[in-house]
Amino acid sequence: MPTLPLLVFDVNETLLDLEVMSPIFQYIFREKFAMREWFANLILYSEALTLAQCYAPFTDIGAAVMKMLADTRGIQITEADKRALTDQFSTMPAHPEVPGALRRLRQVGFRLFTLTNNLAEVQGRQLTNAGLVDLFERRFSVNEVRQHKPAREVYTYVERQLQVGPEHLFLLAAHTWDTLGAVAAGWGAALIKRPGNDILGVGPQPTLVGTDLEDVADQLIARIVQ
Repeated sequence: MPTLPLLVFDVNETLLDLEVMSPIFQYIFREKFAMREWFANLILYSEALTLAQCYAPFTDIGAAVMKMLADTRGIQITEADKRALTDQFSTMPAHPEVPGALRRLRQVGFRLFTLTNNLAEVQGRQLTNAGLVDLFERRFSVNEVRQHKPAREVYTYVERQLQVGPEHLFLLAAHTWDTLGAVAAGWGAALIKRPGNDILGVGPQPTLVGTDLEDVADQLIARIVQ
């Protein structure tokens, strides 16, 4: 059997169903796609702050973006709204195929890790509530390097912690900005095309593309294990 790469998973949307946040955002903003606008701006400003060398935790950026979007619409966000959003973000369920796909990858010999923009404690609550926390050998947060993905330093940090070169690491994510960063750092990467996510026609391309984690697991096993 060939040496298996270490599999590193993004968490939000890749493993957990971000769409459960939509009803709360629609209630607050009275707009169907408010959650998607919020999440896109959350990623935009996490990357902008990283480029400007001004780190802020992901949860703080998320709260600031929500207030910014509300202010542009003249909407007042209540403390109850904030609590509901925080609770929902911490308790998002796993996508239906995720637990089985993760277990199958472990069974054939892959070692599983996570890497997220979330703080470590937020990630821990999320994965515990989703019933996934015990499937991962170790969990990484960008807070350790105080830069957000896809900054090269984030991927280098994981390499140092696991004491392997980039050629031994493989990222699985639902976001092209994340796979782009991993491939640029010398990792392999799989893009999971969750609804609203697809390939970008410029820049480093993912190694594999699948419709869900089960599809990507099939491709990984066929390509590397068998």
